[in-house]
Amino acid sequence: MRLQIFILTFLFIQLSGFGQSYFPPANEVWETKSPKDFNIEIETLNNAIEFAQSNEYSGDRDLRIAIVKGFAREPYHKILGPTKKRGGPSGIILKNGYQIASWGDTKRVDMTFSVTKSYLSTVAGLAVDRGFFKTKDPVANSVWDSTFDGAHNQQITWQHLLNQSSDWSGTLWDSHDWADRPPREGSIDDWKNRKFHTPGTHFKYNDVRVNLLAYSLLQIWRKPLPQILKKYIMDPIGASKTWRWYGYDNSWVELDGNRMQSVSGGGHSGGGLFINTEDHARFGLLFINDGNWNGTQLISNSWIEEATTPSLANNNYGYLWWLNKKGSARFWNGVPENVYYAAGFGGNFIIIIPDEEMVIVTRWLEPSEIGTFVKQVLNALP
Repeated sequence: MRLQIFILTFLFIQLSGFGQSYFPPANEVWETKSPKDFNIEIETLNNAIEFAQSNEYSGDRDLRIAIVKGFAREPYHKILGPTKKRGGPSGIILKNGYQIASWGDTKRVDMTFSVTKSYLSTVAGLAVDRGFFKTKDPVANSVWDSTFDGAHNQQITWQHLLNQSSDWSGTLWDSHDWADRPPREGSIDDWKNRKFHTPGTHFKYNDVRVNLLAYSLLQIWRKPLPQILKKYIMDPIGASKTWRWYGYDNSWVELDGNRMQSVSGGGHSGGGLFINTEDHARFGLLFINDGNWNGTQLISNSWIEEATTPSLANNNYGYLWWLNKKGSARFWNGVPENVYYAAGFGGNFIIIIPDEEMVIVTRWLEPSEIGTFVKQVLNALP
């Protein structure tokens, strides 16, 4: 009797598709399904997509202009790495791995700004999975040049760099930590002579410190981080060969007799990850499947759980992933609290919706409208 129940249950799962994920093979057309196959209301979903298309990011399509305007308050800000004119709005929605909707040019390679941070977090996770360090280890134990000198900087752990609570003090690639997104009040003298926060107690979104994480990981891996990402993540998930990960003109170092570039964690000063929408969707599909790609565990589920756990300094932030938690100005009302996402300047997003086995990638959407858009997509679900 138990065997009969098991067989019937197995057949039901196979026929219904419940719990099954499709993994698109490399260099093949991504299989699509109609939203109807999942009882999703097509008209409501189309309305959401039309909303995304009609609410394009208001910044200039010449991203050099958008960057200069966007960070005009920062003293000494310069464009140090490559930039690229952007395309129009694009996006993909996956359900159980299948494309149920797409819009715009999903193969166009564009800058993705701080979405890069979530890829950088993944490179850190690969190192942790291999036992290179533990997140609560002081970074100075492994990076023992002058970068972490001083009583304050020596307290900083990998976890502090990953959740942007390190309050590291210094200059990297001619960029000062205090000059990145300075307070609304005060002057350069106030910012330079600020009081330090104990690492782990104060959140500050700061690209200089994220670039410090990238530099520190380079010291650990002893190979360019794009090579690590390509070998262990992007090639196994069948990503295209069109993505690139850049640093700055002045972020070159010599390690073990080899000259290599330390990449940036975003496009704040140029550089960062240049990638198409479809490759973003593959990356998101890896995370919706707890780090497993078609039977192969590429990154541990324990890392993903840790990376998406709220930090003490910011309930809305994990390890370079944003979390949809109540009590934050970034909370998307009407969207589940276990949703997490990568977000970048100009309205670039990879959104992971675990309860629905759904991934949403949207690009060049006015950032203030992202919560409304995600809620509209979810409203189409049964």
